[in-house]
Amino acid sequence: MGATPSPDEAARIRADQWHLRFLKVKEANQLSRGKGVVVAVPDTGVDPHPDLRANLLPGTSVIGGISNDGRQDENSHGTSMAGLIAAHGRNRDSGALGVAPEAKIMPIKSSGANNLGTPDDLAVAIEYAIANGADVISISSSGGASSRLIKAVRDAMSADIVVVAAAGNAPEDSGVGYPARENGVIAVGGVGRSGRHATVSAVGPEIDVVAPAVDIYSTSYGGRYSKGTGTSSATAIVAGAAALIRSKYPNLPAQEVAHRLTATAIDKGPPGRDDEYGYGVIDLVAALTADVPPLGFESASVTAPASTQAALPEGSGDGGATARGLATLGVLVAAGGGYLLWRRRRRADDPPPRISR
Repeated sequence: MGATPSPDEAARIRADQWHLRFLKVKEANQLSRGKGVVVAVPDTGVDPHPDLRANLLPGTSVIGGISNDGRQDENSHGTSMAGLIAAHGRNRDSGALGVAPEAKIMPIKSSGANNLGTPDDLAVAIEYAIANGADVISISSSGGASSRLIKAVRDAMSADIVVVAAAGNAPEDSGVGYPARENGVIAVGGVGRSGRHATVSAVGPEIDVVAPAVDIYSTSYGGRYSKGTGTSSATAIVAGAAALIRSKYPNLPAQEVAHRLTATAIDKGPPGRDDEYGYGVIDLVAALTADVPPLGFESASVTAPASTQAALPEGSGDGGATARGLATLGVLVAAGGGYLLWRRRRRADDPPPRISR
């Protein structure tokens, strides 16, 4: 068990979580808090932080270690991602708060203290999540693939699990990595405080939505707090958004959850989908309240709902590449079966993803 943060620390971290206000999380939580949803987090493990531990289930470690139930973190990254998804804080006004503060976290240790793991380690983690009832899989990694990982990701989507993956961080990643580039996975890019593209975020035709990715505060190991910059944080936030939707609409298929996120996103950049923003910045309240036609019935003229966020300054890109924070990439939310019709981002004759070993 880690130390309990002081009252001053707990109050300060809530004030520093600017993304909560940017995304109107308070208003969204009046509609849904993620209750009844399990989010699997294959990562460096998740420490039982005081602001998070009530929502932390026993999980597993696919790489071994001191704890075999996933509830140990020697790196901080996994604990940070879990906190962004489902931290419950200390009270209404202090401590780290997640987007879905009543969702449950299934911790899966798939990489060690150096934050390195293999594609097959991630595949085993996804297989565990499928077998143990995850509703959302949130994976903070991006890069190469293996045949086993590709199969595991597709199996998760076939099992009606919502999958969210980080696009990757520039300049290390020249394009969107795996599993974000897999058709049907929600590929997440990042924005800064102004709502404009964060320079740390990779870009590409696979991007679906974006979320805050610069100076994002969350939980850490040993009862401490963290500040991270990168598409990892943005992806965990989107995974929390998926949990809110699955909680409010428990019978909604995973692909419709993904559709709600893209259909209600606030358009940025050139009109329509583009390589920096995808369909736009996620809008939690709209995703929980908008009248979104089911896939197959939507019109190609559908536009994102009006939002005060759309009026944010149009300044230059946010989050210089030097503001690195945590040294990781992304998260995976499986959109069971992928987008259909006009929401598909790839043609049926597109080549399969490249397998790199």
